[in-house]
Order: sequence, then structure tokens, then C-alpha cells
Amino acid sequence: MTKIGGILVCLVIVGLDVAAAILGIQAEVAQNQVKHMRLWLFECREPSQDAFRLGLGAAVVLVMAHVLINLVGGCLCICSQDEFQRSSSTKQISMACLVLTWIVFAVGFGALVIGTMSNNKSRSSCGFTHHHFLSIGGILCFIHALFCVAYYVSATAAKDEAAK
Repeated sequence: MTKIGGILVCLVIVGLDVAAAILGIQAEVAQNQVKHMRLWLFECREPSQDAFRLGLGAAVVLVMAHVLINLVGGCLCICSQDEFQRSSSTKQISMACLVLTWIVFAVGFGALVIGTMSNNKSRSSCGFTHHHFLSIGGILCFIHALFCVAYYVSATAAKDEAAK
């Protein structure tokens, strides 16, 4: 039963991250369909309401996936470098995946928020081009899914190892 639960958790996390990725990439497509004028490094364009909604949805779904994996993954506390070096390789891998998950989440969420806010209804912007934030955020959602699954599997293995 535990294996089925673990597989279900991984599928839910991957499903949420894939949904966030698709929404982010679709937001980029919607953003590229609005009217814009480009002159060398400067660009003027109207905001896209569809891109705003899709980008916001992608950011919310990414946050849901990240919160869920942190809740079900549990807490494997390592407070010092000495403790990290003395811990098992499974626990070290788990902590490395957790840190990478947080880094990918922060960068991906930031990219989605920047891309989404550039499509805010009240902003008709002219300035330096800010391309591909939404698609970069979407791609990072896929990477987030990989690190989340690796974290969950290694955290579960570390807990089982500690219980023996």
C-alpha cells in the first residue's frame, strides 16, 4: 500500500508541474499574439489578458506542487556540515534534491511572476525587451517535477533507512 501511495504522490506532483508548465508556455504563446512594435532593443506592446490569466494560473499551480511536495516529503533536518558529512548517502541525496527543488522553484516562480506582471492590464509597456520569461518559467516547471520526484523518493528511502 505504501508503494501505491508513493506512486500516487509522484503522479500528482508531476501532473501539477506539467500543468503549470503547459500553462506557462501557453501564456507565452498568448503574449506573442498581441500587437507590438519593436525597434532594435526597445519594444512597445499591449498587455495580453489571456497571457496574464495563464501565467497567473501557472504560478499558482507551481506553488501548489511545491507546497504539496514539501508537506509529503517531510523534514529531514541536517543542521551542520559535520552532520551532513556523517549522514547516509540517501539522506545527502535527499537534502541535495530538496535544495535544488527550492532553487528551481524560486527561479521558475520568479520568471512566471515577471512574465505575468508584464501582461498586467494596467501596463502598456515600452522599454527593453523582456522575452521568454513565461516559457522559461514553464520549462523550469518540468525541471521542478524531476527534482520533486527525486526528493520524494530519496526522502522516503532515507526515512525507511532510519527506521531500520
